[in-house]
Amino acid sequence: MKQYFVYIVECSDNSYYTGITNDIVRRLNEHNLGRDKRAYTFSKRPVKLVWFETFSDVNDAIQIEKKIKGWSRKKKEALVNEDWEKLMLYSKNYTEYGKPKN
Repeated sequence: MKQYFVYIVECSDNSYYTGITNDIVRRLNEHNLGRDKRAYTFSKRPVKLVWFETFSDVNDAIQIEKKIKGWSRKKKEALVNEDWEKLMLYSKNYTEYGKPKN
């Protein structure tokens, strides 16, 4: 059975990049080798893997990748740190609950 990985890497400038792959070791090497000068991570190397999840259905993986790419930095950090309380807080509808306090 094929596996797919949704992952978050932390770049050298402390930004995050979220991606999807079917070979996480190869993909991390590609990020760090800088094969594509137009890629987001090219000028932000080295990158380090800070989070990943495994999926057996590529469509599920694509859906989660797109969702995480739309998240705020704080929400991504809560996921990386497995801080489920903050993740839920940052997931609330801001129009209903207001912007969360630090």
